[in-house]
Amino acid sequence: MKKLFLLSLIPFFAMAQNNLNVETLWQMGRISEHSVSPNGQLAIYAVKNYDLKANKGTNIIYTQGINNGKPMAISNAEQNAFGARFTPDGKLISFLSAKSGEVQLYTCQLDGSTAEQITFAKGGINGYKFSPTMKHVALVLDVKLDQEVKEKYPDLDKSNARIIDGLFYRHWDAWHDYAYSHLFIQEYNNGKLMGEPKDLMLGEKFDCPVPPHGDDDEFNWSPDGSKIAYDSKKLHGTEDALSTNSDIYVYDLNTQVTKNISEANQGYDKNPQFSPDGTKIAWLSMEEPGNESDRNTLVMFDYNHPKESAPGDGKMQAAIYMLPKITPLTNHFDYTVENFIWLNNQQIAFTTVMNATKQIAIFNPLLKSMSRVVVHTEGQHDYTGIALIPGKKPSLLAAKMSISMPTELFKVALDSKVNTQFTFVNKAILDQTKMGKVEKRMVKTTDNKDMLVWVIYPPNFDPNKKYPTLLYCQGGPQSPVSQFFSYRWNFQLMAANGYIVVAPNRRGLPGFGSEWNDAITNDYGGQCMKDYLSAIDDVSNEPYVDKARLGAVGASFGGFSVYWLAGNHNKRFKSFISHCGMFNMESWYGSTEEMFFANQDNGGPYWDQKKSPNNFDASPHKFVKNWDTPILVIHNEKDYRVPLNQGMEAFTAAQVMGIKSKFLYFPDENHWVVKPQNSVLWQRVFFEWLAETL
Repeated sequence: MKKLFLLSLIPFFAMAQNNLNVETLWQMGRISEHSVSPNGQLAIYAVKNYDLKANKGTNIIYTQGINNGKPMAISNAEQNAFGARFTPDGKLISFLSAKSGEVQLYTCQLDGSTAEQITFAKGGINGYKFSPTMKHVALVLDVKLDQEVKEKYPDLDKSNARIIDGLFYRHWDAWHDYAYSHLFIQEYNNGKLMGEPKDLMLGEKFDCPVPPHGDDDEFNWSPDGSKIAYDSKKLHGTEDALSTNSDIYVYDLNTQVTKNISEANQGYDKNPQFSPDGTKIAWLSMEEPGNESDRNTLVMFDYNHPKESAPGDGKMQAAIYMLPKITPLTNHFDYTVENFIWLNNQQIAFTTVMNATKQIAIFNPLLKSMSRVVVHTEGQHDYTGIALIPGKKPSLLAAKMSISMPTELFKVALDSKVNTQFTFVNKAILDQTKMGKVEKRMVKTTDNKDMLVWVIYPPNFDPNKKYPTLLYCQGGPQSPVSQFFSYRWNFQLMAANGYIVVAPNRRGLPGFGSEWNDAITNDYGGQCMKDYLSAIDDVSNEPYVDKARLGAVGASFGGFSVYWLAGNHNKRFKSFISHCGMFNMESWYGSTEEMFFANQDNGGPYWDQKKSPNNFDASPHKFVKNWDTPILVIHNEKDYRVPLNQGMEAFTAAQVMGIKSKFLYFPDENHWVVKPQNSVLWQRVFFEWLAETL
C-alpha cells in the first residue's frame, strides 16, 4: 500500500503574511473535480499546488468521509492524476494520468493502492465515463481525418505549409491538428477492457466534446447502460465558425442507431443528463442561433410522451398525443442555468448567476409559481459546482468561493438553509492573511437604473486617508462580476497593494435578467461605457478616494473598454492597463475565429452595417487622437480569440502619439496567463506600472 498523506501536512510558507501578495496567492491549493461515492459515504476531489521554481503544478487526488474523517491523498506527484471519480459500483476510483508518457485511464482501490492502467490508446485519451452497469466505458479519442501537405504531396515531406479552404483553421490557442475528438464505446469486464473500441462518430469531421472548452459533462450514460447521450456541433469549416448549432444525440447500444433529439433548436444544446429512472433527458439549451451568451435554459426530452399507444378513452388519448417530447423547464426563469444535476425523477438542482452572485436553485415541476424554480441559497458567494450526496436525507456537496476566499467544498442541506464547510485546504494561509472589506453598492446609471457595484477596500482601511482607485472593466463581454476569486484579476490582491477597487456590473452582464444582459449587443461604446463612468464617478465622490489617482484596468472586452476609455475619459484617469483587448474592431473581425460571436455582438460584418452608431464606429482605434494618459498593453501570442495584432496596434499608436507606454508580451500564453512564472511576472509588471503612474 502506498504511503498516505494528510492534506493538512502540505508545506506552508515559513513567515506569516499580513497582506495578500502574489507569492502567497500561488501557494494556495486549488480545488477541483469533486464527486461523491454512490453510497454517499465518501467524497473525492483534486487539489493542485504549484511550484514557482519548477514553473508547474501538481494535481493530487484526495478522499474524505462525508460525515467524518480527514482528507487522505490517494495519488502521488508522479501520477499527477486528474479526472478522478468513483466507478458506478463504488468499489474503485478511476482517474487519468500521463505517467506512461500519454494520458491513459487508471483504476485503483479506494485507498489509492493497486493502481492499474487499463487503456493503452495510441495518442492517449481525452475523457472517459464508465457505464452504470460497468459493462462498457465511453472514451474520447482523437481521430485523424484530414491530410497534411506532406501526406498529400509525399515528395514535399519537409514542408509544414497549410492549404486552407475554410474557417476554424485555428481556434482559441491552437491551429487545427487534422484530427477530431470522437466518442468511443468499449466493453469492460472484470477490470479489463475487451475487444476494440467502437467509434460512434465514424468518419465524421466533428467533435465530442465540443472545442475549445468541452469536457466530460457533454456525454452521459442512461441508468441501465443501454444508451449514451452526447452533444456535438456537427458542422465543419466556415459553417462551424458561423454557427452555435450543437445538438443532443442518443446512441442506442441495442439497435446501434444514433438519433438527434434536439434538431428543432438552432442554438446551443449541451450537457445531456438522464433522469435516475432513464425516462427523461435534460440538457442546457440556448434558443437564439449564433448567440453564445444567450440565456441557458433547461429543457427535457421525455421518452413517455407522446406514446405510440395508450389505454383510456378518446379524450385521454388526445391529451397524451398533445404532450411534446421536448419540454422547456426554466423558460419562465429569467436567469441563466449553469451546472445542474437530477435530485430525483422530478427535481433538478442547478447553479445560476443572480445579482452578482452564483446561487443554487431547484427546479420542481410541482411548484405553483410560473417559473417552478426556488432559489435555495443566499449570500455573497459563488457556488460553482454541485454533486449529490445520496441518502435518506439527500444533500449537496458544492464548490463555493468568494472575493475573499478561494474555492472550498461545502455540504449544503436540501431541507434547510444550512451549509457546512467540508474542506479547509487554504485555512492556514487565510488565517494569517488580512483581507479588505467587500461592499455591495448600488449606483444610479445615466438612464436611472440601479447598478450593483462591488467596492473592495484595502486592509486596515482608514476613511480619513485618500487612496488611489482602480476601475475594473469586466471581459466577456457577457461574464458576471460575481463573487469570483481569481488568480490573476484578484481584487483582494489589488486592495492589498493599497488600491480601492470599483467593480461594476455594467450593462451586458448576466444575473440581472435577459434585458440587462442583452443590452450590450452592438452597443460596445454606448450605455455600458456610461455605466463604467457612473460607477467610478459615484465612488469618487467619497472623501477617501483620490480623484487625482484613478486608473482603469481590464482584459478581453475589459481591454476594449480600457482602450475606449483612453480616448473618451475626459481627464478622469491617470493610468490604463489593457490585457488582450480588442483595439481595432475591423482588423479584429478579420482575424478572430468564432465568427458567430463577432457577428452576433456587432450586428454582422463591418462592411454590412445597417445602422449607426455601431461597434465598428465605436472602435477604440478611432479615438486615439484623444489619448493623453500612460497605458500598459499586455498581449499573448497564442490568443486567437483576440489576436496579437490588436495589442501591437495599440502599443504602436501610443508610441507614435508620444504617450508613455509599455508592452508586456507573452509568446506562450493564450487569452489567459496560466503558467506560474508568467503569472507572477504579470502581477509584478501590473503593480510596478500602477506604482509608477498612480
